[in-house]
Amino acid sequence: MSAALLLWVVLLRWASGGGSMRGGRTWQHCTDLRPLDILSEAVPAGGLARGMRVFQVQGVRGFQLSASRPRALGFPASRLFIHCDRFPEEFSIIVTLRALRVPAKRNEYIFTLMVEESPSVLVGLRYAPDKLHFLFWSQERAGGWQTRVTFPNVSLSDNQWHTLVLAVSGQSFSLTVDCSIPKDVVVETPFPASLSVRRASFYLGNRRRRKGVFTGLLRQLVLLPGADATPRICHAVNFKVATLSVPTVLQDVPAKPVSNEVLKYPYETDMKVTLGARPRCTKQEKAQFWFNASRRGLYLCNGSTWLSMLEVQHRLDYVEEYQNLVTNSETMGIEVFTIPKVGLFAATANRVTPPGSAIYRWTDGKFVHYQNIPTYQAQSWKYFTIGKKIFLAVANFEQNERGQEFSVIYKWSRRKAKFITYQRITTHSARDWEAFVIEGEAFLAVVNHRKGNNHNIDSVIYRWNPRTGLFETNQTIPTSGAYDWEFFTIGPYSFLAVANTFNGTSTKIYSHIYIWLSGSFQLFQSILTFGAADWEVFHIGDRVFLAVANSHSYDSGMPAPSNFYAINSSIYELNITAQMFVKFQDLLTYSALDWEFFSVGDDSFLVVANSFDGFTFSVNSIIYRWQGYEGFVAAHHLPTVGCRDWEAFHTAEGSYLFYSSAKEPLSKVLKLKTT
Repeated sequence: MSAALLLWVVLLRWASGGGSMRGGRTWQHCTDLRPLDILSEAVPAGGLARGMRVFQVQGVRGFQLSASRPRALGFPASRLFIHCDRFPEEFSIIVTLRALRVPAKRNEYIFTLMVEESPSVLVGLRYAPDKLHFLFWSQERAGGWQTRVTFPNVSLSDNQWHTLVLAVSGQSFSLTVDCSIPKDVVVETPFPASLSVRRASFYLGNRRRRKGVFTGLLRQLVLLPGADATPRICHAVNFKVATLSVPTVLQDVPAKPVSNEVLKYPYETDMKVTLGARPRCTKQEKAQFWFNASRRGLYLCNGSTWLSMLEVQHRLDYVEEYQNLVTNSETMGIEVFTIPKVGLFAATANRVTPPGSAIYRWTDGKFVHYQNIPTYQAQSWKYFTIGKKIFLAVANFEQNERGQEFSVIYKWSRRKAKFITYQRITTHSARDWEAFVIEGEAFLAVVNHRKGNNHNIDSVIYRWNPRTGLFETNQTIPTSGAYDWEFFTIGPYSFLAVANTFNGTSTKIYSHIYIWLSGSFQLFQSILTFGAADWEVFHIGDRVFLAVANSHSYDSGMPAPSNFYAINSSIYELNITAQMFVKFQDLLTYSALDWEFFSVGDDSFLVVANSFDGFTFSVNSIIYRWQGYEGFVAAHHLPTVGCRDWEAFHTAEGSYLFYSSAKEPLSKVLKLKTT
């Protein structure tokens, strides 16, 4: 583990242990250090305050505040500060909100604390497009003045739920959004050590005026004196709606009415449900629902596809052969993807040139040839988007007819309705591409397998330059005959795992997991692997797993084993306490080249691509079912020939598995039959 990450963990545990923020002083005599729920205090015991309505959006409830009666959304500060009339010197403010898009140069107030006879804001929080402002009144000079602490590049107006933690201590102000990396600001004027709240009142979503009223939804507003609340918030699974305290009316499960009593707190929702045949799903239908009577399922439009929200849970019964797809040549990899408003596609990475590789389109329930693309012993494809741009990158293993060695990024042309060449990047026997986004920036990583006979070379991470519209080298990482990159995130942290296969003398080498810190990937953990060909990360509940496909065991300095290819592949699980992945289970595989995780109903599965058992390429690949305490247990044995890659995909007609053969020009689509 890096020193930076270890330091963060130590500080996190120190904070959660109740360490004071400055000099050991607390405000126990004012507030007893308990969370002060500002939002709940504004809700009358018998119902809602005037100007309050409850809405449920994306499964989460929040208050919509009216601009017509801003004073009705206030209450005296003395109801919170019972034992004294001083605002805490050190504190955190926790806010969960869903903000609407705000016009340029407009500010909206989340809350204010104001003295009745004065228009000045003692304490307040407001936001503008891409900014958050914290306001406080300092009385250290005659007459006093207002200080504004600004946090730039804070994007809240995206119609999504967000949780903010603002920690204040003297001259230091720290903002954490959705448990990401904190933004720290140090100002010249410290927060006052003795700020009087006598005759002051809290106001929700306004500053006692109609102008600047908060137009979004507010779910949580809590003041926590004397401590940084981040450790108490950032243990939740869904960071965006993590809660410390929310009003009863907004809690996920409403109280059950007594006898025939109507709901005490009625709420509204913007849900629209369409019945009948499958409707279109575009930006205009985003956030609308469709009920499929035949499948007894409820689906949500995300702007491009219908996502299953509620349906009768199916169980995998058996697998049947659905389509034999004759390919241009042997297929080293498959990429299944959806182009919005166009359809479902599959790209096959084919060995022989010409004719190169092919793209197929799902038409009338089958994959039909759509486009040929010249490639040079292609190994894999990667589909990704940047804004509205759609890309497809191929990893070429060999040189072209001019002796040039490069892999190519293709861009989808909406006018021509096909992929066209966009950018060529020099690579060395490229095996795989991985696309990912970190802190809003797009990256593309290539695995370089070897250069000539040298397997110990650099693989490269490229960063997208929005100005030039091209990928540029950002970082190089030493690899050994590498086959695969796997990117994943855990909470606010980003990871990149490389499968190292061969260092020139042995396949028994370490593969590495890197973590993104301070603008680059740094080594996080090394795991011993045996000709590693693939990493697959997946989640089951709150648990995070990482599976490696080990292809063969060879060491020039050791006696040959009885079978190079019958070897365990391993599944690792993230151990939060140890801050590392630890081995969870070994599974016997036969020159495994790929893992694919998928779900059917509530059940989780892993399918392995077994390619060679030491005698024949006709080897069963196996679907393993998750059995909880037992781990993964073999459930289905699938006859395959030189199986190289698996892809799981879904359509309105059902769920499928697609496998490629590296030994014959025939790939197969299998349909998952459920009961």
